[in-house]
Amino acid sequence: MPVGGGAVQGYRVSPVQQGDWCPLVGAQSQGTVSLVQRGTGACWWRSSAGIHDRALLEQWDTGTRFGGSSAGIQGLSSGAEGLVHIGGGAEPGWLRQHEAIEKLNIQAILSASAGQEQLLIELLVNYAKIPTLIEELISVEIWKHKVFPVLCQLEDFKPKSTFPIYLVLHHEASIINLLETVFFHKEICESAEDTILDLIDYSYRKLTLLAAQSTKGEFPIHEKFLPEDVTNASSMQELQKQAEMMEFEISLRALSVLRFITDQVDSLPLSALTRMLNTHNLPCLLVELLEHCPWSRCEAGKLKKFENGAWHVVPPEDHVRMTKLDGQVWLSLYNLLLSPECQRKYNLDGFNKSQLLKLRAFLTDVLIDQLPNLVEMQRFLSHLVVTEPVPPKKDLILEQVPVIRDRIVKENSGKWQAIAKHQVKHMFSPSEDELKHLACRWARTYNLDVIEALVPEKPKCGLCGSEATKRCSRCQNEWYCKRECQVQHWQKHKKACNLMADALKKTKEDLQVQP
Repeated sequence: MPVGGGAVQGYRVSPVQQGDWCPLVGAQSQGTVSLVQRGTGACWWRSSAGIHDRALLEQWDTGTRFGGSSAGIQGLSSGAEGLVHIGGGAEPGWLRQHEAIEKLNIQAILSASAGQEQLLIELLVNYAKIPTLIEELISVEIWKHKVFPVLCQLEDFKPKSTFPIYLVLHHEASIINLLETVFFHKEICESAEDTILDLIDYSYRKLTLLAAQSTKGEFPIHEKFLPEDVTNASSMQELQKQAEMMEFEISLRALSVLRFITDQVDSLPLSALTRMLNTHNLPCLLVELLEHCPWSRCEAGKLKKFENGAWHVVPPEDHVRMTKLDGQVWLSLYNLLLSPECQRKYNLDGFNKSQLLKLRAFLTDVLIDQLPNLVEMQRFLSHLVVTEPVPPKKDLILEQVPVIRDRIVKENSGKWQAIAKHQVKHMFSPSEDELKHLACRWARTYNLDVIEALVPEKPKCGLCGSEATKRCSRCQNEWYCKRECQVQHWQKHKKACNLMADALKKTKEDLQVQP
C-alpha cells in the first residue's frame, strides 16, 4: 500500500519509499509480520493472522453514546443509552461500544498494512458506521472538555483506580486512529455524507489548538513517570498529564484525517469546500503550522522531532529531511490551492495572499527533491506574486452547517456537573469485584500479544541498549540481547523483577487466571 497515497503521487518518506515494505527484525509470533509506514508516523503491520470480523459491525449499537442514566440524567447525545453503568443493573452499552471500536481499530491497522482492507471498508460503508463514528468522536470530545474538568475538581472523589476514566479519554484516540486508517479510501469519505462537515470542524479545532500551543512554545512532555513523580502526584493529576500528552497525538492524527479529506475535494459537498476555504481558512492555518512546526523543537542544542509516538533526536544529516507530518501539511496545501474548484472558491485577498507567499521561503530544492509535486505549487506562488486574483463569486445561497456538536452542547447545557456526579457514582467508583470483572474484559480486549506486534520500536537490551530478542521470563518486562547481559544486569533488575513477579502472581490469583 502506498505511503501517503491520495490524489498526489510521488510522495516519498525516507527510508521507506512509496509502496515499499520494510522487514521487521525481532521476536514476534503473530504470523508473517512486515512493516510499512503511513499517515502521521504511525507504523502499520502486515500479518497473516488478520481476520475480518463482520459481527462487530452488525452488533454495533448506533444509539450508544456518552451520558444518560436510569437516574434521569440526560446523555450527551439524544437517545443515548449512557456511559458504562456498573453495578446499577443497566446494560454496559458504552463499554461494549468501546470494545468494538478497539477491536475494529486493531483490525483496520492489520488489514490496511496487508492491503486486505477492502472487506472492512465495504462493511463500514454498507452498515453506515462512519457517521456513527464521527458522532461518537465529537461526543467524547465534548465529555473531555465539559465533564472531565469537573471530575478533576471534585475534592471528595478519590478513585481506587483511574483506569475507567482513562478508557474514556483513550476512546477519542481510538476513534481518530480508526478514522485515520480508513479515510485513505474515497468511498469512506463519501459515506460520511453530511457528517463530513462535523469532522472538518473537529479537525479544525484540533489544528487550531496545535497552532496556538506551538506559537507559545508549549510542547507536551512524553516522558515516563518516575517513582517520585507517582508518589508526589495524585492519581487524577497523573491522569491530567496523560490527557495532555494524548491530546497532542490526537491533533496530529486529525491532521492526517484532514489531509485525506482534501484528497477528495472534487467529490466533497459544496458546503465542505466553503467551510474549509472561507469559514475556517484552512490554507492560512496550515501555513502557520509549517511556520511553527509543533512536531519539531530544539532542546539543549539538539533538534528533536515527534515521530512514532515519541520525541527523537535528529542527527545533523537529517535536519532537512521531510517528516511524514510535514508531508501531510504540504499535501493538504497542494490539494486546497491547486484544485480548480478550490481556486474558484478561495478568497485570495491581501491577507491570504501575503500568508500564502510565506511558503516560498520553505520551497527549497531539497524539499522539492523529496516531494516533486511541489514544483507545481512553486509555479502557482510565482504567478500569485505578479497577479491580483479576482474575488470569488458568492454563488452559494444556502449553506449546510455541522449540527452534532451544537446539538449535544445545547441539549446538555447546565447539566455537566450533574452528569459528572452521576458518572462518579455509577461508573468511576467500582467495587473490587467489579474491577476484577472489568479487568478480565479489558484483558480480552487489549490482547497483549497483538498490541506488542503493533509497537513501532523494537525492544532494547536493559544493559547495553542493543536490539533485544529475549526477555525476562519471570517479570515479562525487561528485554536482553543475550544471556550475559541478563546475568550482569540481575543485581540492578532483581528488586523490580521481584515486585513485578509478585504483582503478576497476585493479579492471576485474584482474576483466577491460569499461569
